[in-house]
Amino acid sequence: MIKLFRIFGRNMRRSIIIPLLACLVLGAFPGVFAQEAQPGKSEEDNGYAQISIFAKTLELLRQDYVDENKTSYHDLVTAAMKGMLSSLDPHSQFMDPSDFRDMQDDTRSRFNGLGIEVSMKNGLPTVITAMEDTPAAKAGILSGDQILRINSNSTERMDLQDAINVLRGPAGAKVTLTLLRPSTNEIKEYTLQRAEIKVQSVKGTRLLDAQLTGPFKIGYIRLIQFNEPTAEELSKALDDLQKQGMQALILDLRNNPGGLLNSAVDVCAQFLPPNTKVVSTQGRVVSQQHDYSTSGAKKERPNFPMVLLINEGSASGAEIVGGALKDLHRAVLVGETTFGKGSVQNVMQLPDGSAVRFTTAKYYTPSKQVIQGNGVTPNIRVAVMPDQERALFALRNAANVKPDDETKIIKAKDAQMLRAIDALKGVMTYAQQSAPKAEAVKK
Repeated sequence: MIKLFRIFGRNMRRSIIIPLLACLVLGAFPGVFAQEAQPGKSEEDNGYAQISIFAKTLELLRQDYVDENKTSYHDLVTAAMKGMLSSLDPHSQFMDPSDFRDMQDDTRSRFNGLGIEVSMKNGLPTVITAMEDTPAAKAGILSGDQILRINSNSTERMDLQDAINVLRGPAGAKVTLTLLRPSTNEIKEYTLQRAEIKVQSVKGTRLLDAQLTGPFKIGYIRLIQFNEPTAEELSKALDDLQKQGMQALILDLRNNPGGLLNSAVDVCAQFLPPNTKVVSTQGRVVSQQHDYSTSGAKKERPNFPMVLLINEGSASGAEIVGGALKDLHRAVLVGETTFGKGSVQNVMQLPDGSAVRFTTAKYYTPSKQVIQGNGVTPNIRVAVMPDQERALFALRNAANVKPDDETKIIKAKDAQMLRAIDALKGVMTYAQQSAPKAEAVKK
């Protein structure tokens, strides 16, 4: 303490705060002490010394910064926490109490906003996906769109959480977005009205039109995201399709931003044997190294041919499912490389109701392919042009679309769906042709 007083002492009352703050912070994070005892640590990485420098800076700002109303301890420490977390990676962040409550609302699949899932990419808030039946999807916002301005405010130096806070808010209020679409270099402006967003995780369950599938009965299910009831809803949808005589399945994960890890594992369990490893995590410490496997008990289903549709808007949980079913040869992936959001975040609430979310590990597919930054690549690569994607968005968000009209749009605009159908028809045709030969050999 005496040494600190000599360094900082302009007056005794102000300087006392500095060592006390350093001690409080070090007491909250006892690992800092351990750092000092480790061999090979440089003086620059001395925890106590670095936090003392931080405390000195804090007091200098409180004493001399021109706008006194910006220098409360709360504001300065909050700003430092935000900067510290955001400097690590795009998915780590500091959340004040209201931000933390918003994140909890997400897991309940209900919140007010525009229906955009965003992440930081190349220094800008970037659309992972525009959720179906939301203002963003109905306006035609696409995966990969970069947000340049929100209500005329540049996002170039905007923290991700600050951007999310502006996008969300009371239902009925309007928000203006200026977006850059990298695929076409177009800059567009959208004025959207916030609404209450209710996310339904399983949609579009049906047998595809015979005009598309010919003599085969191909089922179709679209997963919007992975919530607590997703696996149960999917199981019911599969039961319904099997009763209708489904012979093959297309599972659509396009523009699925992910969700709960356990939900993604339970979805895999619908198609894989019990106790099958579908994803693993690896981090710096042993506690972050886990294998996640399907449960020991599951409903028996036929091993029907299966295709997963994926695109740039498929992220996180969608990438876990896609990577597992591809690596384990349970499904063929058709579409485009996924977003590449495959990291594990721990969320820890702090005493004042705020929270920190920070990355502790990365996801690996069964063949040890890292998802973060790379995404999952399809077996069959099929691109969809922006105008085609807009048409498909309009189809998904339209009400009371006639089956014939839907089939026409798929034929004209959805090359990924057509390629998936062709792949399944090929597999089933081959199986039919091979069956009599197999019987002859047995005789």
